[in-house]
Amino acid sequence: MQRTRRTTPYPFTWEIPVGIVLAVLLALVLGLQTGRSLANLVAGNGWVFVDRMALFTTLAPLLSGQASAGLAVPRPASTGLLWTCVGLVELVIVALIGWAVKLGLDRWGPARMHGMATAAEAETLLGRTRLRRHAKVIRPDLYGAPRGSRR
Repeated sequence: MQRTRRTTPYPFTWEIPVGIVLAVLLALVLGLQTGRSLANLVAGNGWVFVDRMALFTTLAPLLSGQASAGLAVPRPASTGLLWTCVGLVELVIVALIGWAVKLGLDRWGPARMHGMATAAEAETLLGRTRLRRHAKVIRPDLYGAPRGSRR
């Protein structure tokens, strides 16, 4: 019912979806590197994050299981520890991305509520006394005539 009121929807262009996809990919790459750093921390090497110049060049060795790619660590984390930490960090990142998508769709998506004022906006525009005086018109489901009575 809400969609029928929209007569001129905003035309989507390619920039917004491309920006969103690039942000998600960057978050996943940073999650991969953070998971590797967490694995090396658990292995006793301290917190060591890859240099930003090697952020993307170390992805291939990292995906093949080398926890020390691009880092100077004496005892790199084992492959099992590496994939466990990477999996946990990526799971958190995917959950955060899903939460952000839900918030975005609730705010700007096609199923959002159109034309509904918040309680603060209604108080500012109408005032409490006017709201109470016209409660039967504003919320007939709560303050209208009792059920079963005739109007």
